[in-house]
Amino acid sequence: MATKPSVLFVCVHNAGRSQMAQAFLTHLAGDTIEVRSAGSAPAHTLNPAAIEAMTELGIDITHQSPEILTPHTVETSDVVITMGCGDACPYFPGVDYRDWKLDDPAGQGIEAVRVIRDEIRTRVEHLITELVSE
Repeated sequence: MATKPSVLFVCVHNAGRSQMAQAFLTHLAGDTIEVRSAGSAPAHTLNPAAIEAMTELGIDITHQSPEILTPHTVETSDVVITMGCGDACPYFPGVDYRDWKLDDPAGQGIEAVRVIRDEIRTRVEHLITELVSE
């Protein structure tokens, strides 16, 4: 039996985009994919607009918290999806790196965050289809 794929979502503060992506992947893929998120400079708390946007879809992310990005976390992931962390992400051969260009929800109102949330959901759905069909 093949081991389940491991996905790491990385953004600077690990308070909005990467948290929403982690929640969608966990919600939609269940335990078929291991999912984590981290930030190169994590915030102290999650973005309230991200919490509200996910709550609208019935997904509670209030139990999640920003985590610091470590080389070990990157090295032990199959796919690392960055969201604006640039060169802060350590590189390891054999890890599949992808960059999702998404607006930062920090400081934005709920309408703007909904658009970002919906884009993340679409990308996560495509990612699941790709990873579980391999």
